[in-house]
Amino acid sequence: MRFPMIVYKSEGSGYGGLLPDFTGCYPMGETLDELMADVQDAVETWMEGEDPEIFPLPGSLEDTQKSPDASGRILVLADVDTAFLEKATARVNITVPRHALAAIDKLAKARGLSRSAYMVRSSLTHG
Repeated sequence: MRFPMIVYKSEGSGYGGLLPDFTGCYPMGETLDELMADVQDAVETWMEGEDPEIFPLPGSLEDTQKSPDASGRILVLADVDTAFLEKATARVNITVPRHALAAIDKLAKARGLSRSAYMVRSSLTHG
């Protein structure tokens, strides 16, 4: 989905963004490219612990342009990949060295988890 974003740039500072559809969500970056790359992380952080049902639909660029916050500033459409909202599982096929697989299985068993549950939990808490 593409969301309107107001871009801020002050003398001697990096870039900041204001996503009107996500109250209090402010991506940042030293460059415009870094700002655009931070949008996804900022939105995912904004949504942490929230019900996916509250995820907003994009407002219009025209309405955002009328906002006092947009006066004299650049407006862009920022891409947000909503796949992170999906809670359905997906089957994957990975290649792992045998010694690593044995270690994963040992650790998973010690924690009372399946291999898959252990790998997902480990990647989400240590990633």
